[in-house]
Amino acid sequence: MNGAHALINTLVDEGVEVCFANPGTSEMHFVAALDGVPRMRAVLALFEGVATGAADGYARMTGGPAAVLLHLGPGLGNGLANLHNARRAHVPMVVIVGDHATYHKKYDAPLESDIDALAGSVSGWVHRASRTEDVAAYTTAAIAASRSGHISTLILPADVSWTEGVQADVPAMAVITPPTVTDEEMQLAANAFRSGEPTVLMIGGDATRGDGLAAAARIAAATGATLLCETFPTRLERGAGVPAVERLAYFAEAAQAQLAGARHLILVGAPSPVSFFAYPGKPSDLVPPGCAAQAVAGPFGATDALIALAEELAPGTGAPVASLSRPAIPNGPLTAFSAADVIGALLPENAIIVDEANTSGATLPAATAGAPAHDLLTLTGGAIGFGLPTAVGAAVAAPQRPVLCLQSDGSAMYTISALWTQARENLDITTVIYNNGAYDVLRIELQRVGAQSADAPGPKARDLLDLGRPAIDFSKIAEGMGVPARRVSTVEDFAAALTEAFAASGPHLIEAVIPSLLG
Repeated sequence: MNGAHALINTLVDEGVEVCFANPGTSEMHFVAALDGVPRMRAVLALFEGVATGAADGYARMTGGPAAVLLHLGPGLGNGLANLHNARRAHVPMVVIVGDHATYHKKYDAPLESDIDALAGSVSGWVHRASRTEDVAAYTTAAIAASRSGHISTLILPADVSWTEGVQADVPAMAVITPPTVTDEEMQLAANAFRSGEPTVLMIGGDATRGDGLAAAARIAAATGATLLCETFPTRLERGAGVPAVERLAYFAEAAQAQLAGARHLILVGAPSPVSFFAYPGKPSDLVPPGCAAQAVAGPFGATDALIALAEELAPGTGAPVASLSRPAIPNGPLTAFSAADVIGALLPENAIIVDEANTSGATLPAATAGAPAHDLLTLTGGAIGFGLPTAVGAAVAAPQRPVLCLQSDGSAMYTISALWTQARENLDITTVIYNNGAYDVLRIELQRVGAQSADAPGPKARDLLDLGRPAIDFSKIAEGMGVPARRVSTVEDFAAALTEAFAASGPHLIEAVIPSLLG
């Protein structure tokens, strides 16, 4: 058995049965070995950032690792943005990066690079297989490390991949494990909730689903604490029948308003709140003055900590849940606000929403709060180009569930080739691209950072944030990649297009032409 066969067989034996791939010459023996392992599903992406983003979406929905196959350092580099998002989401992933043959590296061929350094910037586990005999054991170790919420990167030189060898045992490698919650931390948190002082409970990590949400809602109901979750949760369950939780706002001023007056901030699975960027004369740390912030648990173990706290603080208290309530469908020209109401009115049951709508999606949480129960996947690391690939992975992971991808026009162009993979795999994804012809969020930030007055930006500044010269026709792009598409600009047409897309199988794209929020 050569190294490639050993790697793939070990992956499937350990339950990793999907590999998102963009291979090159160094990975051809891996590609050839796929036909000998029927259990492994290989999904081709035309750009490495699509492969890594798809693996992120898959891991968020299954809770287990997907494999990613990339070509040398440049291929890994192309996938780094969505690996950054995945690292911030604490999802399990095994990244296999092909490298030059061991004896070829000394010649400094054009694609030679420092793969180890690149991988180390996003990975919690990085190893290089230098012998065929070690491949299976290294693969097992990579999978184990990933299951503790880390990206594992296994570097596979071409000659190790093609060489036959007997697999050997390798000494067990240390796996990063999450810290345990101490009794002292739990007691300090319980005392804060009992203090009678204004307290905020902020949740994140594995606590934004099922039992974690219920326990957090019970604590808030029993103690009067304000319940929030991190701004960009990895996977948030919400909608009718689910305990409702408000997300911490993205803009620092709004987040400060949510936290104002708090004397205690209890962090269970969520990081301490900070401003996403620095702004002149404004604080980076958003914990209010005089407020004591206490971390009880990290992203893993947050649910268990909340359940224990709920049993102590809220015995017999039920978790309040959102009732079914949909907005009415408005009429007239389509805007970001009216589009959100249409989505809230028409969202199918058990949907998965992948949200990279940025400024155009600001009113979506309110519009869908009472829609049928659904999952929300958000942009955890802030690296754009997340939405389209993550929808691919979510649809592969949950083929029985409808996926709605909400995408802004500027960020869509980063990974637009994901549409081709959607068509190739016949995935049940409805993509809505909000086309306002501008980097709207950056136009807002131009004012917020104080670079220049928003009401009088210069012509070069305006031009650099404008996407309308020339205008991008997403409908034609989608159709060219095999995805049926419609372009709409009225509420009525958007509602009709969304209804038809939800009723049909396979991928669909709706280009929603809306005005800029800034006029």
